[in-house]
Amino acid sequence: MPLFEIETSAHIIISWAADEQAAAAVVEDAYPGEKVVRLTRRPRDTWVISKSALGLMTSCNDPCHTARECLSKASGDKVHAIRLYMHETGDDLDRARKVIESNMVMGW
Repeated sequence: MPLFEIETSAHIIISWAADEQAAAAVVEDAYPGEKVVRLTRRPRDTWVISKSALGLMTSCNDPCHTARECLSKASGDKVHAIRLYMHETGDDLDRARKVIESNMVMGW
């Protein structure tokens, strides 16, 4: 089943659907008052989250590189990796959690 990116004025929805009509029906079901602005079939069975949307682009250092090093040192243990990341960068718990979790999703 293909993956679709469906944009409305207020949301971007990522969903599997049999075809474009079924993808549009997802919006009608979840957000009946909204109209589809853009509907795109993704070329692969993947989706991407913008690091800038998560607030991860403000650091001078590449947060992904540091996060991957911390995940590697922690052998994939999320909590330990978060602690290591906080120690390495001085970032607070919330930012460290976002960076580590986003890198875990990307398959560090």
